[in-house]
Order: sequence, then structure tokens, then C-alpha cells
Amino acid sequence: MPVLRNPASPEPVTSEAPAPPGPERDALVAEVQAYLKSHHVMTVATVGDGLPQAADVFYASDGFDLYFVSSPDSRHGRNLAAHAAVAATVHEDYQDWRDIKGIQLEGSVRQLAPAEEASARKLYGAKFPLAADAGAAPAAIAAAFAKVRWYKLTAARAYFIDNSAGFGHRDEVL
Repeated sequence: MPVLRNPASPEPVTSEAPAPPGPERDALVAEVQAYLKSHHVMTVATVGDGLPQAADVFYASDGFDLYFVSSPDSRHGRNLAAHAAVAATVHEDYQDWRDIKGIQLEGSVRQLAPAEEASARKLYGAKFPLAADAGAAPAAIAAAFAKVRWYKLTAARAYFIDNSAGFGHRDEVL
């Protein structure tokens, strides 16, 4: 287990395995899922042609599944077509390291089949009303949505970062 040192404290902060099933773990999972629902942008890290790349995308979540739209012709879209493995983060922009909180995810992304798009569109539209009805959206938004594809990130591992509990503190949630 890696040990991190808080420069302000002699106490080590460790990365822990997921908490065993029970009320404490249920509360942590609920907190992380609420965090995902209350945020809007994730950074998706991909690899293609041997080079890493990160892209910010709007998302909607269902548990630890995150749905987003993107152009298959974008650099990260081409990378995902070649390599499904990704890392992703959801966080805010903090000025003080002691306030940092966020989610780190590891998993895979796949483009949704047309039959799966309706449920993803409904979930996404509930979070982003402008995207709920492409016909009612401004022309530029409707045109952009006509060019994108729907993707699903399925998390294999998830971590909750909370520096208010100590520098480098993270709990493995999934």
C-alpha cells in the first residue's frame, strides 16, 4: 500500500482498499455518486499513436457509468476507437490544496449502439435540458448533436480524493 506524507503532519496518509460492505461504505458510495451527479465536466485521458491526450466533456452519470457525446473524428474519439481503456477525473478548480476533492476513475469507454442511445439521451437531457430535444435546440446545437456519437464510460475502479482528510487522502470506492 503506497504511503504518502502530509508535509504539515508526521502522520502518513494511505490509499486504502475499498471499505468492506456496510453502512460506512454505503455512505461513501452515496457521497461519490452525489458528487458525480452534481458536477458536469469530466476529463477523459486516452492514448493513441503512443501519445497521451486529455479532453474535457460534459457527462451524465448513472451510478459509476458516465455517458457523454463526442465526435468520433476528434483526437480522443479516434483514440477510443483504437483503445478503450481510459482514466478520467471529475473535480473543481481549487486554490488551496487542502480543499481538493474529486473523483478518479479507471475503466473503459465504448460507443453506444443506436438502440442504447435513447436511454443515454434521456439521462443526459435530464442533466442538460438544452440537449433533451434536439429539435427545440438552437440551430448550432442541433447541428453539433447531429455530428456526435454517444459514449459510455464504465468504471472498473473509482477513488474519492479528499485532501480535507489529509494531503493525498483517497478512498477506493469501486
